[in-house]
Amino acid sequence: MAVFHSKSEAETEAIGADFARDLPGGTVVAMYGDLGAGKTAFVRGMARGMGLDCRVSSPTFTIVNEYLGKRELIHFDMYRLSSADELFDIGWEDYLARGAVCAVEWSENVSDAFFGDEINVRIEKTGENERTITIGEEERC
Repeated sequence: MAVFHSKSEAETEAIGADFARDLPGGTVVAMYGDLGAGKTAFVRGMARGMGLDCRVSSPTFTIVNEYLGKRELIHFDMYRLSSADELFDIGWEDYLARGAVCAVEWSENVSDAFFGDEINVRIEKTGENERTITIGEEERC
């Protein structure tokens, strides 16, 4: 488990970039944090760390955004889903089979879709701009 302290959105992105630089394809990143905690900023950093030059935005209304380049990042937002069944209905297993890195915001809404080998990332607000980012904790919400 690693714990980082961020004092800005840019620092959160930098932590995400460092984290994702060497992530192998097929990795699932289960993200936890309140609304506005910085999950999308972390994913923006992940994309940069993976060498992707794309605009990263929250897929709250589309459920999934795909960022393609030399590597592939698939960004899910499960805020509007109420169960893992809905995730399977949109093709979760097909996305996993592609071997892309999958970043999943609001993972607590679909926790039974994970197989236990995901990397958990928890982002907690500790001040107006400050965040504590915990990577690799085993416990799920």
